[in-house]
Formats: sequence, structure tokens, C-alpha cells
Amino acid sequence: MSTVAVTQLIEAPAVDVWRLLVDLPARAGWLSAVNTVELLTPGRLAPGTSWRETRLRPDGSAQAEDFVVLEAVPARRLVLSSPGIGVDYRITWTLRTVRRRCRARTAVTVRQEATLTAPYGRVLALLFGGLAARAVEAAFRRDLADLARAARPPAPAVAA
Repeated sequence: MSTVAVTQLIEAPAVDVWRLLVDLPARAGWLSAVNTVELLTPGRLAPGTSWRETRLRPDGSAQAEDFVVLEAVPARRLVLSSPGIGVDYRITWTLRTVRRRCRARTAVTVRQEATLTAPYGRVLALLFGGLAARAVEAAFRRDLADLARAARPPAPAVAA
């Protein structure tokens, strides 16, 4: 099993960050690598909710990824599963409030654990494991930067 984790401090309260994170129809609007989001189950986000995202790869091609919610603790933790070829992924988003100078900020950690499910998965992991981990880390950093931009409160209007 391999693990990749990235953390970023976001200048917004955890409830605002959570609201963005779980608004599935809006994801394609703030995630720069996501073209489309297709809801596969109706209703509010809860364990069992599933959707498909079409993401752009660095080479410009598109890849569809399916996600299923395993756990959702509002403003604290979102756990997803995503099946792969020869490997299953578990992605955990953790939100932790950080108070500085009387302002609420949120430390967001996204962590992916990959579990091999097929014998050939071990061969692929040996051949491409380091490269894949770097690609996942770069994607997480981009997603967190997008989340930080989307969660940033609007700048106050300046009177002329």
C-alpha cells in the first residue's frame, strides 16, 4: 500500500471549505482539472453518494474517475473510495480549524491510500510507483490551491 498526503492552510472557516468540498455539481466550477461532474446517486451528500468526475491529465487527455462517499462528518472529514485498475484508492479530506489573530482558518489535508487488488498491480507499483505518487501529489496541490481560491472571501469594495 502506498500513501500520499498534502496539507494546505486555507483562509476561510471550515464550514465554508466544507460547503465547497461537498457541493458536487459546483466542483467543475472551482476545480481547474475537472471538466464535468456527473451525479450517480440523487440527494444530499452522505455515505453511499457516488459521482463521476472527468479530469484533465497533464498531457491534455481526459480520464473519468468514480467516487463513492464512505464517511462524511460535516466540516471535519470526508472519506471517499475510488476503484482503479489493479488498485483501490481511499481518499480522505480532513479539515482542522486553526485560529490566528481572531480569524478562523482551515488546515486541509488530503490523503490517498492505494491498496493493490490484483497481482499485476504489484508489478505496476514497482515500475511506476514513484512517478504515480509524484503525479498524485501534484494533483492534490493543484486541487488544494483551487479550493483555497474558491474559499477566499471576496475583497471588500474600495470607495472611490
